[in-house]
Amino acid sequence: MLYHVKMDVSIPRDIAVDEIEAIKAAEKKRATELQESGKWPHLWRIVGQYSNISILNVDNNDELHALLSSLPLFPFMTIQVTPLAKHPSSIV
Repeated sequence: MLYHVKMDVSIPRDIAVDEIEAIKAAEKKRATELQESGKWPHLWRIVGQYSNISILNVDNNDELHALLSSLPLFPFMTIQVTPLAKHPSSIV
């Protein structure tokens, strides 16, 4: 099942810089794992924002929630999820 997911990140300013860098490194590692597994086939940066648009390919809502909550930046995210269905005019 495909999902369009918008993730907006807002890290509080009172977190130490070294802690933020460690969280970002862990986030990159986890995102790479999920992309390599095929669960996260598309990841796009939104220009000028600390946000992304992603397409995630998982079996159901519970798997999606588990995937998103496994992200190290999850506590600092506002997430919007839109389930996707094949368009009848799509040729792919």
